[in-house]
Amino acid sequence: MDHEEQADMALGFGVFDADNHYYEPTDAFTRHIDRRLAKRAMQWARIDGKQRLLVAGRVNRFIPNPTFDPVARPGSLDDYFRGKKGRSNEGLAEAFGELEPIRPEYRDRDARLALMDEQGLEAALMFPTLGVGMEEPLVHDPEALHGAFEAFNRWLEDDWGYAYEDRIYAAPYLPLVDLDRAVAELDRVLAAGARVVCMRSGPVVTPGGGRSPGDPRYDPFWARIDEAGVVVAYHAGEAGYGRFAEMWGEPAELEGFRLNPFKAIITADRPISDTIAALVCQGVFTRHPGVRVATIESGSSWVAPLLAKLGKVGRQMPGMFAEPPVETLRRHVWVAPYYEDDIEALAGCIGVDRLIMGSDFPHAEGIADPLAFARELTAFPDDAVKRIMHDNARELVGPAGVSAN
Repeated sequence: MDHEEQADMALGFGVFDADNHYYEPTDAFTRHIDRRLAKRAMQWARIDGKQRLLVAGRVNRFIPNPTFDPVARPGSLDDYFRGKKGRSNEGLAEAFGELEPIRPEYRDRDARLALMDEQGLEAALMFPTLGVGMEEPLVHDPEALHGAFEAFNRWLEDDWGYAYEDRIYAAPYLPLVDLDRAVAELDRVLAAGARVVCMRSGPVVTPGGGRSPGDPRYDPFWARIDEAGVVVAYHAGEAGYGRFAEMWGEPAELEGFRLNPFKAIITADRPISDTIAALVCQGVFTRHPGVRVATIESGSSWVAPLLAKLGKVGRQMPGMFAEPPVETLRRHVWVAPYYEDDIEALAGCIGVDRLIMGSDFPHAEGIADPLAFARELTAFPDDAVKRIMHDNARELVGPAGVSAN
């Protein structure tokens, strides 16, 4: 019996994993970049014997080893994130353990499909690893920012495609800093078959200051999302909330994976909570009733407190909302909880039909065997397990063979 048969026997259905990742090659941002922007966007340089990524002419520290070779073993931080090790002075670098050479399935879509067969995955949403940290260092230069991610999305089309074999749904990344370019790039990736798009949570930061993504000025973007029926996935990354840490005297940037407990607390789930609050309170879902948002790799501990706040403000200011804002969130937002979260409590907040399973494979902080997520669902009946592990994500993306646009 092969691995695929074993996985099928374990659950009785193929799993739809809403949080998978590739590891970008060194030319992901440079292969298609406009040569005029090359020095203002991403470059590579050898510094002190190490290959370093330069963004806007500065060494970027979002990922300490941006070549990803060697790379951490999948799930190697499992004990750390479950709070089992209790090594208060151990840095994340030590917790990773021994690194290994990069595997073909992290960069080759056919190798990944073969691995997905072994893992029992019917399909997966595929997100950046490096890319989710690259908007923040370029917000001061909108032309370079949009040029870099337009180049990135073309690389993504080359190497992964947006709906490869109707099993790998790679998400192009869209900044909103320049609205016209954002809408143009959205139209382009929709025409190329995108079924889900990736954005960062937090305000839209421009050289002139910040704006909310719920500001009506961004309605042309949300109207196109609504019309096309694609999903907006807010994936955790560098949301720029380090600015708040700086106000408290904390360093804006840490080398590698050094720990900072206070910064971790104030930046962990504020970006996604604030973003969903903005979309609800500022009427995006009312003006564009078909918009659906998935929150990926941001956990779920923020959901209950936000619902409580929305419930209170909805009672205090009912005239500001077309309906109770709690109901708006429950209808328009899907949540991928961390495996260590209280998933039963989350289901009580937003319902089983708004939960999606994400393994974060092959990241160190994820699950080495995606099907093992089901072990966290023992309190749920079989039909609910299937909804969380497959049906909800499949309904979000749409049936195989059907383009979202």
